Amino acid sequence: MTSLFEEITGDADSSVPVRRVTITVNGQPRTADVEPRLLLAHLLRQGLRLTGTHTGCDTTNCGACTVLLDGAPVKSCTVLAVQADGHDVTTVEGLGTPGELDPIQEGFKQEHGLQCGFCTPGMMLTTKALLEENPDPTEDEVRWALGGNLCRCTGYQNIVKSVLWAAAKRRGEVPPAEGSTS
Repeated sequence: MTSLFEEITGDADSSVPVRRVTITVNGQPRTADVEPRLLLAHLLRQGLRLTGTHTGCDTTNCGACTVLLDGAPVKSCTVLAVQADGHDVTTVEGLGTPGELDPIQEGFKQEHGLQCGFCTPGMMLTTKALLEENPDPTEDEVRWALGGNLCRCTGYQNIVKSVLWAAAKRRGEVPPAEGSTS
């Protein structure tokens, strides 16, 4: 039986067992045969072709690979695919639709919360978890929640503004227009 890990690495080791996992990804049940050592990040990127999940460090330091596992942010570079069996995973592709941005995506666009975009998917998913738990966070609470996500481009100020904008939008408040004084 060909396994996903073999497809990724080119290694054909028939002594490694394969396990079938079923994970609900962005609301869709997905089944794959994986080796127990396969990371969730690799299943998402290579196996399921959901390339919005970025891998930056493979050590949990950067947070670029953050996804939601049953609604909680996890760094998918340290979660085995078999650990996600039977669970719900949300990736950045699960935010919004092609015709309508999620308020979080809209906030990052409106408040210029991204530059290169590498950290953005992890930032957005961490934001989603924060806003589900706390729909009206303070600036300090946003900074604390995003503490496990590194950005090397923005200096974080616009990311924090993006999260606060998204929070206001989700609460039904009209955020002030860009450049207005209130």
